[in-house]
Amino acid sequence: MADQIQEIVTRLPNLENVTGVWEVADRRLAQGDAAFLADLGIALAQRYGSGAEQMWQYRSVFDHLLRLLGTTAGPENVSQALRLVAATGSGRRKLDRYVASLLAAGHQVEDLAAAFAGGGAPGGVSEELRACLVHELVLRGVAVAETPGIAEWATSPHWSHHPLGRLPLTLSDVEEHPALPSYSVRGSSCSMPYGPSESRGMAVVPGARVPPAAETTTEAGAAAMAKAVANWVDESNGRIEARVFALAEPVDTDSVPSTLAALGLECLNGMGRKSRISVSVCPPAQAWRVLFAAASTGGAYNSGCHGAYGRLAAWQSLAGLSGAAESASAGEVEARVRGCVWYGFDADTKWFERVAWDIGLAAVDPDRRRLAVLAATDTD
Repeated sequence: MADQIQEIVTRLPNLENVTGVWEVADRRLAQGDAAFLADLGIALAQRYGSGAEQMWQYRSVFDHLLRLLGTTAGPENVSQALRLVAATGSGRRKLDRYVASLLAAGHQVEDLAAAFAGGGAPGGVSEELRACLVHELVLRGVAVAETPGIAEWATSPHWSHHPLGRLPLTLSDVEEHPALPSYSVRGSSCSMPYGPSESRGMAVVPGARVPPAAETTTEAGAAAMAKAVANWVDESNGRIEARVFALAEPVDTDSVPSTLAALGLECLNGMGRKSRISVSVCPPAQAWRVLFAAASTGGAYNSGCHGAYGRLAAWQSLAGLSGAAESASAGEVEARVRGCVWYGFDADTKWFERVAWDIGLAAVDPDRRRLAVLAATDTD
């Protein structure tokens, strides 16, 4: 086995395609030799994995090995996937997030308890991977606080300082039906609950009563509202507009389209007779699904932050849009979110790319005098 691994490691930079290496890994796993895949991945990482610009052959083979172990059910495959990541992924938060999503999607929860046995990194499973895996399982409806082998770690206060530690260990009604990826050895797929709308909803009504508005956006507030779509700008071609307005009078639902059109929003700039804005009331759960998908799956040129941090980012955006205090607990944020009236909007202006990644959300607080807007768009 060592000779075959050494041969692959030596030849890899000269290969014009790596399907032959994939086939070797496929056969060895089919024969029950999951350890070969982990050994090969570790050897490749030791030779080629440290450079900032890793060669494509290494990236392709390493991902194939992870996907094989992550999508093929069985406790030994879980153990070898964890061994591979522990040996090669120390300090690589993006890898931990990705592997947690793979494992949660591809394996039985009782097999995943192996990730919570023994001490944390170095030399074992990192606390970051464990934290991500807990919330990947929560998103899939697993009662982690009642699951043998996982409950003790998940309910321990020792990780309460972790960013994900603020999230509850059960899904709320607002989080119903999250869009989760389906993985295979050759790729993944996930539904996209956003994009150009075909629904006309409510339109601007000429002469509608529009309350006077004063912008109250702060830099911190805009950043909080934009958490779920920040990756569209940081890692792709996206644009974001996040703004808050104080209204002199309460706004009613019929006046929301005209109010949005009168705020001077960049995303609605250029609206005329040939352009339209369509606004529809949406439940908080729909707003959460849109934000979760944007954060977890990413935009046109990136893969997002996966489920655990996607869940966190979606709630951070909802908290900002609803006007919840920065120190608010998860329960307080949810109560604030439920108290708001939520709207989805769509406009055929030049600001929106209208390819596949378009979001327009607005939240009116319970006294109907605060209006928060988040618009985002991305393109390939």
